[in-house]
Amino acid sequence: MRVGILSYPMLFQRDGRLQAQVRATIQALNRIALMPGRGPVEAELVDPLRSRLDDYDLVHVFAAINGNHRIVEAAVELDVPVVLSALIAPGWNRADGRRARIADRLLGNLIGWGVQSSYAQTRDALQLASLVLAQGPAEKQAMRNAFLVDPDKVRVMPNGIGPHFFAADAQLFRARTGLQGEFALMAGPVSPYRNQIEMAQALHEIALPLVVMGEARERDAGYLRQLRAAPGVICMGTPRHAERMMASACAAASVFVLPGRGDDLAPAALEALAAGTPVLAGAECALELPNSEFALKKARWDDVRAQKRALLAILEAAPAPERVRALVRQFSWDSVALQLNDCYLDVAESFRRRLPQAPWLGQGPCPSSESYTAR
Repeated sequence: MRVGILSYPMLFQRDGRLQAQVRATIQALNRIALMPGRGPVEAELVDPLRSRLDDYDLVHVFAAINGNHRIVEAAVELDVPVVLSALIAPGWNRADGRRARIADRLLGNLIGWGVQSSYAQTRDALQLASLVLAQGPAEKQAMRNAFLVDPDKVRVMPNGIGPHFFAADAQLFRARTGLQGEFALMAGPVSPYRNQIEMAQALHEIALPLVVMGEARERDAGYLRQLRAAPGVICMGTPRHAERMMASACAAASVFVLPGRGDDLAPAALEALAAGTPVLAGAECALELPNSEFALKKARWDDVRAQKRALLAILEAAPAPERVRALVRQFSWDSVALQLNDCYLDVAESFRRRLPQAPWLGQGPCPSSESYTAR
């Protein structure tokens, strides 16, 4: 089976988590294809300028936004099954979805359905895909509540973790930076949305230094200056050999902190746990692991008291790194690729059996719009 993997055209004009996820998915799928007894799945990145979607037996689209609904529509028109890693923010709820649908109808009535909102485009992609993948139960619930997606159409498929996190060693980070002793680590974009300054203040009160790895956009340059001036904070930007240094920094840290207002932080938390480091996440973080209370704690982004209590609990009873790693061993890229391989084969088989349909492609009101009010 030939599988084409793609996302929006500008994806690889920058480096980030989604780009790493796409590359790692392709590499892991092709690696496990060599294992005895596996289905003959050959995965490659699609070049839309040189290939057609119907050159593939199945396409896997990453992200339901940035115009990717058009990719899903084109594949459906060509009778090619689509697996969609939707990457929906778990914060979406019923009220958000209801408001978005009302806004869609008002906009459509005003301009004659000539323009679609991003909500409508995302809904189209979700409805047309043969199978939708969610990174966790919270994202699956958001699809059901806000986008009215049939839960039977959604499989939970967590993001994979690179092997360098499981094998992370603190020595590289400490040798490169000269930092010794305990510290907390934050990684990712520097912005008020991620709450770094408030976290720095909470850590200062318990005498734990904060290392921040990440860049600020131009609009947040003032926030970065304030963060640099906060006591006990070391801002490192993005280091060279970022992936290896990030894994080593996670292994060196006493705790990895993610108490921002973002709800897309589960992959970073998984990587820190794979490096053997406990995590303090925001209450909105979608990551859920059984029996993980000793290593994964959550607190509201604006509840400093709860954050300090959680940090002190982690520091006073620091878990053994191997015990922390054991929580996420099943999320290696090869394990995820094995599950994806089975998904592709299931989707291709069911697609061959189904009767041809005439999907709604987003022209005019959704046929099921009457059901929105009832729900």
